[in-house]
Amino acid sequence: MRKTLILLSVLFCFTDLILSSQTVTKKISKLQLITVIDSVIQSQVNLDKIPGAVILIKQNGKVIYKKAYGYAQKYNYNHQLLNPPDKMTVNHLFDIASLTKVIGTTTSIMLLADRGLLSVEDPVYKYIKAFDCPEKKEITIRNLLSHTAGLLEWYPLYYRASNRQETYKLIGELPLAFPVGAQRRYSDLGFVLLGEIVEIISGLPLEQFEKENIFKPLGMKNTIYNPLSTGRNFKIAATSAGNPYEKRMVYDSTLGFKMKEIDPTQWNGWRTYILKGEVNDGNAWYANGGISGAAGLFSSAEDLQKLVDMLMKKGKVGSTQFITSKTIDSFLIKDKFSNGLGWMMDPDNSFMKNSPAGSFGHTGFTGTSISVMPEYNLSLILLINRQNTGLLSNGDYYNVNPVRLPVFKAVLRFCR
Repeated sequence: MRKTLILLSVLFCFTDLILSSQTVTKKISKLQLITVIDSVIQSQVNLDKIPGAVILIKQNGKVIYKKAYGYAQKYNYNHQLLNPPDKMTVNHLFDIASLTKVIGTTTSIMLLADRGLLSVEDPVYKYIKAFDCPEKKEITIRNLLSHTAGLLEWYPLYYRASNRQETYKLIGELPLAFPVGAQRRYSDLGFVLLGEIVEIISGLPLEQFEKENIFKPLGMKNTIYNPLSTGRNFKIAATSAGNPYEKRMVYDSTLGFKMKEIDPTQWNGWRTYILKGEVNDGNAWYANGGISGAAGLFSSAEDLQKLVDMLMKKGKVGSTQFITSKTIDSFLIKDKFSNGLGWMMDPDNSFMKNSPAGSFGHTGFTGTSISVMPEYNLSLILLINRQNTGLLSNGDYYNVNPVRLPVFKAVLRFCR
């Protein structure tokens, strides 16, 4: 067994070396593409770096490759190997984490903008009174979408809020951490507020608006918040054993999230079981009942592909113009920080490294990612349940860039 793992490790390194040493302009065949993808992902599974994964690649309206690897759940809460582990399938739902920001929230804002119910240049105070103050009055919806509002990058909302309304009120009261518009500082709080704005304008709870206006029309039957509450028998990939990393974010000030008004011991509602169908994100779960503009959605690769297809077709679904191409284009224009509205567009990101102009995508903390290259009419969805292998000795989860980077590089070489 040990020799096998060593050989697999060597194979992975060799594959990565080949991909790194050759220019991405040298085209590879479909068979070579599949060989590289299989060797990269399967080696990571066999080396226990990741429990499992699902990949879906589509180009010119045709699925190039779709496959599941490894396990949907490999370990129990005590990090004991399941006997047998739960095998991954292409139909498993994943906690898509921050992909919620683009799949649910950004698309919701797109729809409202497309219908003339808001403008991304609207000041946030137009909808949320707490922002009608000198410090926050300049913040626009565009700032929230582009992470340039100057909000705190993270805050344990559940220490001071236990439902959505309390959460919205608390974020409105928190001071800014950075000057408005001066820099991009990725913040969940801005997307929680965007969820609030969707609710205010539509008069519907966020989950209902998204279900009725996005998921049903696009046929995304398996994209949902709180899947365990539906009564449906979903297959769901497991994530973490409780929230050990998030607990560390509260207790370990070296991570940069020290808040003088928060005593880490004043709240102790941490989950003590494997999360499977409950959103990993603590703010979404503890403070918002599993539903947030920043995290909370569960989905499958096939469902995510349906929304990606709509964007690739400039808003068309069959013969219906779901969102106008003008609105979609306005969200997918790079700003001075090399990103779009909601969507990331910076080709320096490892999950879309060296992608052509106009490419966009996003990642999720649980290990999920979407990469879209309109120039090649191609998309790559890679869902990894990395947290079920547990924390590393340094207190972090395994960084899945050694999976994303060579896989994307191979896809890039194939499509060119």
